[in-house]
Amino acid sequence: MLKQRTHILSLVTLLFAANCMQAQTSDKKISNAYESFSKNEKLKNGISSLTVLNGKTGETIYSSNASIGLPTASTQKVITSITALDILGADFTFKTTLSYAGQLDTAGVLTGDIVVTGTGDPTLGSDRYQATMKNSILNKWTSKIKDAGIKQITGRIIIDDLFLNGNDVPGGWTWTDIGNYYGAGISGVNWGENKIGLTFRPGSVGSPAQLLALTDSLPERTIVNNVSTAQNGSGDNVYAYSAPYSQLIYLRGTYGKDLKKVIEISDPNPALTLAHHLRASLNGQGVRVDSMATTGKILADQGISVPKNLIALNTHESPKLFQIVHWFNKKSINLYGEALLKSIGFISGNRINSDEASKLMAKYWEQKLDIPTGELRAIDGSGLSPQARVTTMAMSKIMHYAQSRPWFTEFNESLPTINGMTMKSGTIGGVLGYTGYQKDKSGNTFVFTLLVNNYSGGAAAMRRQMYKVLDTLK
Repeated sequence: MLKQRTHILSLVTLLFAANCMQAQTSDKKISNAYESFSKNEKLKNGISSLTVLNGKTGETIYSSNASIGLPTASTQKVITSITALDILGADFTFKTTLSYAGQLDTAGVLTGDIVVTGTGDPTLGSDRYQATMKNSILNKWTSKIKDAGIKQITGRIIIDDLFLNGNDVPGGWTWTDIGNYYGAGISGVNWGENKIGLTFRPGSVGSPAQLLALTDSLPERTIVNNVSTAQNGSGDNVYAYSAPYSQLIYLRGTYGKDLKKVIEISDPNPALTLAHHLRASLNGQGVRVDSMATTGKILADQGISVPKNLIALNTHESPKLFQIVHWFNKKSINLYGEALLKSIGFISGNRINSDEASKLMAKYWEQKLDIPTGELRAIDGSGLSPQARVTTMAMSKIMHYAQSRPWFTEFNESLPTINGMTMKSGTIGGVLGYTGYQKDKSGNTFVFTLLVNNYSGGAAAMRRQMYKVLDTLK
């Protein structure tokens, strides 16, 4: 019996020693790889930070510059996703209500207005979900209006976009971003992810590139096209310059002569676009609309209030939050992040300004995981702002926490597979980052965040060097 106990004790000791040796081996491999990486000539004027945690215990396996806040680029999206899933819940949905105001007589004449009231749904009119596609929404609402017996509308089609103070972009977003699709503002009512596609016909090198068509109409807005044709292989260097509610959109830059690509820009007033689409849909299906299409913001600027005492005809619900998070992380859709951040701010403290909502998010993690607010100074929900400052330790702790939540499977599935690893990437000027989960050949699991700022040379070369560091976790 004593021999058996001694044998078991020896076996346990050996297993413990093996685990310790494996942990030490992993630590050494990571340390050597990172120290070599940090001496790279391309980081001579830059800075990098790495945090690797034990995936099970959360203990730090390796860290360097882990308490220094750095711009995150799109790796910020994992923090926004996890916070939203934790506070709002995986089954949370945005609601958009179709109503009418006024009197409806027996002949089907509505002496009043049709009103659509939004709460910031970023998927309304998106082609990523069957139920949110533009035609699906417009046909549904047109049918609901006809089912109510409305045959003629003497008033207006009003899209009330005022819930989030109208179309807005976070402070810190740059002028060269906000006119392009990835810099589209967030509105109380969004439409088609607030973007429009442009088709060009290139000419001879140096001559204008002709704007042939738009994927959708932009009513009451004018496009000024100053795009020129560049040589073969030069690619897409087209930039749109506009701001929320701009009536003029300037297109500048170059379009490669051999390029065949639809260029996407942001819609400065998506609620107005939707108002015109709904009016056209009603007229096209036999419901006459006598007055104009407008928005809550336009009326407010004129000192006119959106009608009260509304009679609801339909409430459209967005896909569930975990489904929104799927595309948010897979395709890095900045608009989704800003909608989630403002919703977090509204639910947590009636704060819908991006900066204030970001501070509430930081406060949440200070209370939940004792992360100092100085380690989590986000500016937006998507990471597009270069002014954000987040530490790799804070991001890794939040990523580790997510593993214990009931919605983790859905969140984990939202992360792309890059370099054979489950991780979210981030890229803006001079910034590259990765954060995710990895299991090595021995079954050890890791949570990691690697950020690089102000590197020199091309992004592709720097990514390859970052992959070499992360490969030590495999």
